[in-house]
Amino acid sequence: MNDVGNSFRGVGNTIIDYIPNVLGALLLLLIAWIVATIVRAIFTKGLKKAGADRAMVKGHMAKTKEDADSKLDSIGKILYYLIFILFIPSVLQALDMNNVAQPISNMMDKLLAFLPNLFMAIIIVVIGYFVAKFVKNLVFSLLTAINIDKWFNKFTNRTGGASTGTARMDTGDKSTLANVLANVVFVIVLIPILTIALETLNIRSISEPIVNMLNQVLNMIPNIFVAIILILVGVLIAKFIGDLLISLLNGTGINRFSTYLNPDKTKTPSFDIANIIGKVVQAIIIIFFTVEAMNVLQLDVLNGIGEAIIGYLPLLISSLIILGLGLIGGSVLGNYIKQASGNRFLGAIVKYAIIIIAVFMTLDQLNFATNIVNLAFLFIIAGLAVAFAISFGIGGREFAKRQLEKLEAKMDKENNKPNL
Repeated sequence: MNDVGNSFRGVGNTIIDYIPNVLGALLLLLIAWIVATIVRAIFTKGLKKAGADRAMVKGHMAKTKEDADSKLDSIGKILYYLIFILFIPSVLQALDMNNVAQPISNMMDKLLAFLPNLFMAIIIVVIGYFVAKFVKNLVFSLLTAINIDKWFNKFTNRTGGASTGTARMDTGDKSTLANVLANVVFVIVLIPILTIALETLNIRSISEPIVNMLNQVLNMIPNIFVAIILILVGVLIAKFIGDLLISLLNGTGINRFSTYLNPDKTKTPSFDIANIIGKVVQAIIIIFFTVEAMNVLQLDVLNGIGEAIIGYLPLLISSLIILGLGLIGGSVLGNYIKQASGNRFLGAIVKYAIIIIAVFMTLDQLNFATNIVNLAFLFIIAGLAVAFAISFGIGGREFAKRQLEKLEAKMDKENNKPNL
């Protein structure tokens, strides 16, 4: 019995000795709750009264005042629970749970050491955002003051979208050149700020790859500007040369050949040969400048694409020439055969035969499934020849006889004419 009584007394003494630890832990939790509640109230209610929610809406960090209040409340809750987490190691130590408290204490020490870097990075990003926003608005105001959109639209024949000096970026057309350039400047200013903020965090495993990527972007920015300038210059030169070429071709009367391609001679041709040629030349010039802009960027993939485009252009141009000559030549020769023989069917056969040959030559020139195209052409020619032979040899002997008699009579008539 004495052993049992001693055991109960030992347990009771242990509980009594542990009560101060429990009371200390409860006191720490009470202090943590009070501090967390005060911090949350200061952060949320204090900032709201100071007008932080309205500033967030003006700074485009929140859509509405209610959205800004919700974000401030969420940040306040995060701070509330963070303070509780900071008190957990002390509470565990007060309960003599050092084995559990030590890892958490080490983690909290690292977190507390990291918090200054995190706050500094956030401050840098916030300040940098407002600086970039200010520079963006300044650039936009300068570009609208000189009416850059008006001049750009004038050179590119765009209608509408021109900004005025009183235009605002928030309500204006997002596709205007002034807005686009202002956004580009915004990104350029923000990239080095993000680089500094990431380096402030001092987390090399995360910051180094991102910083290297941002540095590469910064190094490419001059090349990007040169590429954009090349494309813009190419568009202006292409437009000037294209318009000049269209005017010269209209002066030569090349559009009269469009009548040969029009099946209905009573209607005005729906296409303009001079305009088509001018637009093709304009597109080719733009392609050359675009490929050169790709080479300036010094990216292997873009360089490969540019070389492929330049290498394919001669085939494309020659194919268009072959197709154009086939359409015009087929129409001209078909009309001549129809007028000379008085047979519309024979003229149509000649016309469409030449056009079909031109189409197959075009596909072959484009290297478009060369073997299939050649085989299809041979099969079509062979099929037409067999069909023609069968129809003439079996079902069309009388028709062939009459046609040959007409041809013989016409030849005799021509031979009997006196020589002048």
